[in-house]
Amino acid sequence: MAEPILQVSGLVKHYPLTTGILFKKQVGAVKAVDGVDFELEQGETLGIVGESGCGKSTVAKMLVNLEKPTAGSIKYKGEDITTLSGKALRTVRRNIQMVFQDPYTSLNPRMTVGDIIGEPYDIHPEVAPKGDRRRKVQELLDVVGLNPEYINRYPHQFSGGQRQRIGIARGLALRPEIIVADEPVSALDVSIQAQVINLLDRLQNDFDLSYIFIAHDLSIVRHISDRVGVMYLGRIVEIGKDAEIYDHPTHPYTQALLSAVPLPDPEARENRERIILAGDVPSPTNIPSGCRFRTRCWKAQDRCVHEVPLLAVPPHLRLLEGPQAHDSACHFAEEKQVVPAEEPE
Repeated sequence: MAEPILQVSGLVKHYPLTTGILFKKQVGAVKAVDGVDFELEQGETLGIVGESGCGKSTVAKMLVNLEKPTAGSIKYKGEDITTLSGKALRTVRRNIQMVFQDPYTSLNPRMTVGDIIGEPYDIHPEVAPKGDRRRKVQELLDVVGLNPEYINRYPHQFSGGQRQRIGIARGLALRPEIIVADEPVSALDVSIQAQVINLLDRLQNDFDLSYIFIAHDLSIVRHISDRVGVMYLGRIVEIGKDAEIYDHPTHPYTQALLSAVPLPDPEARENRERIILAGDVPSPTNIPSGCRFRTRCWKAQDRCVHEVPLLAVPPHLRLLEGPQAHDSACHFAEEKQVVPAEEPE
């Protein structure tokens, strides 16, 4: 098999907490990301889901080197990009682009659409000579479904969905291999969300893209993802193919998340078991010992207090060799169908 295009191993990001003004002393740390591992294959979409504050966006920022990790490695085609700087880092950044969450604040209101989409060409002039940039920008506008004549307009003249299309066009300008999409549709209306998701799906085929798709809406993630990783309090607690996670979840946290997904079928909604978690998410400055989900888990036992569960296929499920045999960080992982399985088309 070909080597994954992206390999993330032991990724950690801690923000120090200090006291004092002249003589600062570290008294703790916010453990935003605390040991994340995953791989991304060429042409694949990996969805990362979880509650707000679980560390999804911090992972995204580290993947494009907007944040430096405290520990761990991010390997792009076998090369650890966390150690790069200068020209070497600039070359890698050309191949890993980002689409931001908020289409309103991610675009400079004083720049025209042509300047916004064409700005990457100022940093990487080898991609498009100056005399060819206007044509390339207009081609990108057309690719994302906007009129090429809009090139001289400003962001305030567009709707939210149109602005997000502009952000996608900017991400495509350098013909990257990987796009990190950090909740790209969460600020949009439901009808516009579907349009943007379908656009991303089409662009993946046209440009041979690999996606890291971050969201908190599990139904959207299922529509676009090949594999799904579920994050809780800085770590991935379950990861597998989309059908494995949605139809055969084994981690209690994943099961609770899926039980909250809105269902369009009233009968299925009434017959579904709703899992209500007790308590609040612990503070990332004071993470529980052992299993970090144990304070809200109905399966928690003494073992969960003292032993950290590994993200691996549970031994008792490994023998079954079915869709339930996927990585799950739970001592008592057990399949539980929460959402009715989709019928084959």
